[in-house]
Amino acid sequence: MNWKGITVGYAITGSHCTFAEVMPQIKRFVEGGANVVPIVSASVLGTDTRFGTSENWLKQLKEITGNDIISTIVEAEPLGPSKRLDVLTIAPCTGNTTSKLANAMTDGPVLMAAKSQMRNGRPLVLAISTNDGLGLNAANIAKLLVTKNIYFVPFGQDNPVQKPNSLVARMELIPEACYAALQGSQLQPMIIERFHSA
Repeated sequence: MNWKGITVGYAITGSHCTFAEVMPQIKRFVEGGANVVPIVSASVLGTDTRFGTSENWLKQLKEITGNDIISTIVEAEPLGPSKRLDVLTIAPCTGNTTSKLANAMTDGPVLMAAKSQMRNGRPLVLAISTNDGLGLNAANIAKLLVTKNIYFVPFGQDNPVQKPNSLVARMELIPEACYAALQGSQLQPMIIERFHSA
């Protein structure tokens, strides 16, 4: 995929367990020639977990993209009028973010960036990672599935035996899903078997 001349907004929300999976995908965009604009939620900005410190993840993000990180609503707001982003992906996209997006809530930089992208009629690509994708958040995912200019990274149940409501995207397909979205297409198949459960 040739990403030269394309500006990719890459927003990360607090599914900390998937951060190690998404960093290589950001590198793929950069290596393909994309200008990647990093955006993080408050959870990413200030939460240390067993998966790593916020300082370490932010450092990696800045080093990979070579761009300053957007981390406030004020910083994200100009993305709308400037039409800076050709495509925006939220990857990982938590159940919390999914719920707020589906219900038109804009209380952080990632959601402000998403609102700006939708205002401009440009593609927004979601890589969901939520423990209640087949629970309370199923209604929100369904709502977004039929929303114009919103696309999904193919997803499936990651642990159907122990976490039957959990859905996680195939993070390695993020660039492919974004490329398809730029052509106005949903990468297929969208619903896939993510992991084999023992």
